[in-house]
Amino acid sequence: MPYDAESETSDEALLIRYADGDRAAARALTVRLTPRVLSLAQRMLGELAEAEDVAQEAMLRLWKIAPDWRTGEAQVSTWLYRVAMNLCTDRLRRRRSTGLDEAFGDGVEPPDETPGADDRLRQAERAIALQAALEELPERQRQAVVLRHLEGLSNPEIAAVMDIGVEAVESLTARGKRALAARLSGRRAELGLSDDD
Repeated sequence: MPYDAESETSDEALLIRYADGDRAAARALTVRLTPRVLSLAQRMLGELAEAEDVAQEAMLRLWKIAPDWRTGEAQVSTWLYRVAMNLCTDRLRRRRSTGLDEAFGDGVEPPDETPGADDRLRQAERAIALQAALEELPERQRQAVVLRHLEGLSNPEIAAVMDIGVEAVESLTARGKRALAARLSGRRAELGLSDDD
């Protein structure tokens, strides 16, 4: 039976079918989950090439555990986000230990929309400023903010990914948002941000 990323077949059912040898299920799950993991990794790392490596490694780990997947214990997406988060954390720690902490570089791309050149430039400047401010946050705050406000996960989902309580997620998210606002406050006019942004 062919699957697509929009089918109503659950992630878990697709993973189990992959473990049973169904390659079409693997393709459908890859198409469904890889963009989300890639987006998360890019927000955490700030570099597209590194984010692609993390997304690939996370998916490889998913395929490896597929035969041993225990039904009902965790959502596949939650498990995958946790793996990706851990891989990102490892890379960020390596950066710090090798003195590359300030490198966030060329991977930030402006959104692929077609407004005028000024709007595209302003959006790119905002994305770069946000990425730079995110990288200044403590690691756990950055994780919570990215998962909540950029990836759209609920607080209980974030708690599962980060292996902490919902109250801790709320606290980390609130502190992270305040820190981001403080870091970006002096640049609001320059970035064309209103009080609603």
